[in-house]
Amino acid sequence: MAHRPFIMWPAKVLRTPAAEVEAITDDIRALWDEMIEAMDAMPGVGLAAPQLGVPLRLAVVDASDKRGQAVRMANPVVLHASVELRAHEEASPNLPGMSAGLERPRAVTVQFLNESGDLEQQDFVGLWATSVQHQIDHLNGKMYFDKLSRTKRAMLLKKARKL
Repeated sequence: MAHRPFIMWPAKVLRTPAAEVEAITDDIRALWDEMIEAMDAMPGVGLAAPQLGVPLRLAVVDASDKRGQAVRMANPVVLHASVELRAHEEASPNLPGMSAGLERPRAVTVQFLNESGDLEQQDFVGLWATSVQHQIDHLNGKMYFDKLSRTKRAMLLKKARKL
């Protein structure tokens, strides 16, 4: 199955908060499957629906050593974040060829609707936590480089335009 193409920044769908998911349906499950396929094709450790042009609060994350461990989330919200930070180089298929080093909380507790439609809470640590936070940013209309200083962001975007 082919996945829809990644939407290129600065498309409006990437800058607009995504809509809440009302219910987990077969269409939502099929979209999660497509998102996992797109994530694995990057290859990446997470993907949010707006990255494929779908303005819904859906995300998938799989930071496992071997694939097939994806967590499917609808309407994810961080309930708690650790004080301890973790540095990681972040990137996005929506702005290819670019990346930036960021620090985010090392661990988070996230509440979301799972694929059964049940409200679930899960703790994420390390790369899993970084990816979940990155995806939630996408669902809120934010890109990783929005966390950079104004100067660093301007330099990154200037470089991206040259590419």
